[in-house]
Amino acid sequence: MSLSENIKDFGLDLGYSKIGITTADGFPDYIVELNSRRDMYAWYIESAFQPLTGADPKSVMPSAKSIIVVVYDAFKESFPEKLVGKIGRLYQSRCYLTPRHRINGARRQLMREFLEKSGCQVAQRLVVPERLSAARAGIVTYGKNTFAFAEGIGSFILVTAFIVDAELEYDEPTMEVKCPPKCTACFDACPTGALYESLKMDPRRCIAFNTFMTQDDYLVGVTSYIPPDIREKMGIWIHGCDICQEVCPRNQKRLKAKLPQNEFLTKVAQDFELAKLLNLSDEFYIERVQPLMYNYIRDKKYFQRNAAIALGNMGDPTFIPDLAQAMQDPEGLVRAYAAWALGKIGGSQVRQILEANLARETDEFAKREIQDVLAAT
Repeated sequence: MSLSENIKDFGLDLGYSKIGITTADGFPDYIVELNSRRDMYAWYIESAFQPLTGADPKSVMPSAKSIIVVVYDAFKESFPEKLVGKIGRLYQSRCYLTPRHRINGARRQLMREFLEKSGCQVAQRLVVPERLSAARAGIVTYGKNTFAFAEGIGSFILVTAFIVDAELEYDEPTMEVKCPPKCTACFDACPTGALYESLKMDPRRCIAFNTFMTQDDYLVGVTSYIPPDIREKMGIWIHGCDICQEVCPRNQKRLKAKLPQNEFLTKVAQDFELAKLLNLSDEFYIERVQPLMYNYIRDKKYFQRNAAIALGNMGDPTFIPDLAQAMQDPEGLVRAYAAWALGKIGGSQVRQILEANLARETDEFAKREIQDVLAAT
């Protein structure tokens, strides 16, 4: 059996659903495309991911010859109704950017170790365009919503690439969009208009981006501020967004399938409440937030902000006491978005709460949010 076959067999044995191999040649069209949309992607281009460098693997690893790409099916089990619409399914599956001491992180590490034991040098910290790599390796096609789709699975997948110095057997590319030609379901469903053309998205308007990339001192040109017109369209999403995948015809079979439940997710969902996320205790953060949403956000105040936006969009007066409590939070960011959420609910009780808090508010952003609500009511 060849090394290529051994690699594929081992990957399948680890639990990956599809494995393909392509050359380590660069992706010049990707570089051109990213640079042409630098206004939308400066935060990514200038980040630690260094995507332009990763798009030319041999510039960092001259000995690179092959890219091994694996697909993990993140939708093998059902997702609790209580979490769907709040947390993206990929994050619920706990497979994205997972630490090594968790099962999905261990799987990636085991694959790397197998490649090294097989005599391959494996590139460290080199982020190649993984969806492009997977399509060039013949294991995914594209959707108009920019997602990669694996045959028989759909787009709820995790794609991981390993760059090695071994000459391997290469698979035939499947770089094509396989959506129905006239289908515009994803464009029509995107609340913020982030999807504006086939294979084109403005990430700054994406709900998922706004739930976890909008942090202070995290990315170039990005802050914690979420514009009001985006907030109002975020619904109750607090980490990620699945809307464009949920409406896609290519995902319907999996979405409608009767799948076994995940016992851990079922347990988490039993006491997962937005109000608890808003007024976040250390216990709830450790036991119910971190196991699902550890991949981007490191500061509790951003989870609280997202919960405030969700509660505001629900418009339910029963959450006024919870939001009033959040107005006493030590973080000005939390107080600011709690004020906005109270304004979305409205009423005389809300006005009294905001007027009382304005008199003692010291944070300028929170003060402006309170004043904006009072001026509009």
